[in-house]
Amino acid sequence: MRVLYISFVVVVLDQISKLWVKGFNIPFLNLSHKGMDYGQSINVWGDLIKFTFVENPGMAFGIDVSGYSKLFLSLFSFIVSIGIVFYIYKSREQKLLFRIALALILGGAIGNLIDRFFYGIFYDYAPLLYGRVVDFLHFNALGFTVFGKTFDSFPIFNIADSSVTIGVFILLIFHKSFEEKKNEKDIIESSEDTNGNSYLKREANDNKVEGTKDSNNEVKMKDGDNIREDNKDNYK
Repeated sequence: MRVLYISFVVVVLDQISKLWVKGFNIPFLNLSHKGMDYGQSINVWGDLIKFTFVENPGMAFGIDVSGYSKLFLSLFSFIVSIGIVFYIYKSREQKLLFRIALALILGGAIGNLIDRFFYGIFYDYAPLLYGRVVDFLHFNALGFTVFGKTFDSFPIFNIADSSVTIGVFILLIFHKSFEEKKNEKDIIESSEDTNGNSYLKREANDNKVEGTKDSNNEVKMKDGDNIREDNKDNYK
C-alpha cells in the first residue's frame, strides 16, 4: 500500500497548483492569494506552453456535463475512487508498475473529486457536489479533429488529468506483462491447492487402510476367542 504515497503527492500538487491559479482567501488564518483572472493566460514557453485559467463543470480535458449528470458524475467518481483503493489492496502481489499506475489514476480522480465536492462551497458559487474543476495547463498545437469536432489547440487540463492519463497509458502499454504475472500467480496457487488436495486424499486413504486393518484384527481376535471357547466345551 506504499504506492498510495504517490496518490497523496499527486493530490497535493494538484490542489496547490489549482489554488495558485484560482486564488484563495482564508481570513482566520490571515492567508490570501489573488490568483489569475478567469480566461487569463501566462506564457511559459512562448506561445506553445501557457497557463490559461478556465473551469469546467464536468470531466477531464474540459468535457462538459451539467444538471443531474454533474451530480451523478461526482458520486460515480467517489465510488470509483473507493473501488481503486480496494483494488490496489487486492493487487499488492502484482508488479510494482501496475500498482503505480493505479495509484496515479487514484490520485488524479481524488484531485478532481475535491474540486467537484468542495470548490462550489469554498468559493461560494454552488452547492456540495456541484463545483467546477479548475484547468490551466494549455498546450498550443496544430489543429486536429476528433469525432467531427476541430480543436485549434490541445484541450486545457490540469495535473489530476495528467496523472489519470499517464496511469491509463501505463496499463494499456504494459497490460500483457501484467496479465502474465497474474497468470503465473494463479498457476502457483492452483498447484498449491492441487498438492494440498492430494495430501488430504493420501491422508484419508491411509486412515481408511488403518481402519480396515484394525477391523480385521478385531475380527481375528473375536474368532480366536470363539475357537478357544469351543475347545473348552469339547474338553469338558
